[in-house]
Amino acid sequence: MPVDHIRYDVLAQAALRGVVRTVLADVAKKGLPGEHHFKITFKTSAPGVRLSERMCALYPQDMTIVLQHQFWDLAVTEDAFEVGLSFGGVPERVAVPFEAVTAFYDPAVQFGFQFETIEAAAGGTANAEAQAAEPGEAPAAQPPAAPSPAPAPLPAAAENSSGGEVVRLDRFRKK
Repeated sequence: MPVDHIRYDVLAQAALRGVVRTVLADVAKKGLPGEHHFKITFKTSAPGVRLSERMCALYPQDMTIVLQHQFWDLAVTEDAFEVGLSFGGVPERVAVPFEAVTAFYDPAVQFGFQFETIEAAAGGTANAEAQAAEPGEAPAAQPPAAPSPAPAPLPAAAENSSGGEVVRLDRFRKK
């Protein structure tokens, strides 16, 4: 198998983290539009994550927060976001670097993706068990079922669900 010196996988993940950053920055300025809301899963022990000791003890590996009805003071920078949330009626401030995010999902439009971790890309096991959330709360839940950011290989020509033809770019390359 050829070596990918460009590291398209890393570039694609950086671009998808940019999508998360752009969406959250827009929500910080304008609020949530329509029925949109987000489930964001992140590594609680990742560098730069700020979480209370209580929440770190409850969720030592992964945590999913829901930005829907009860969140406040969302602030987004180039590298991270911070938000106020209530966990079991206790208000908390959470700071999450985009590099710590492992999944993003918007149930309103069934759009989301999961990020690979360095261990997963190297063939290790990076998926930890997620904890279940209490109804109406914003703590951890299983990472959303979302497609991988890397698309599966397509045949030279295939039909898509709308009846149009999907064509691989390789078809047009000079050989």
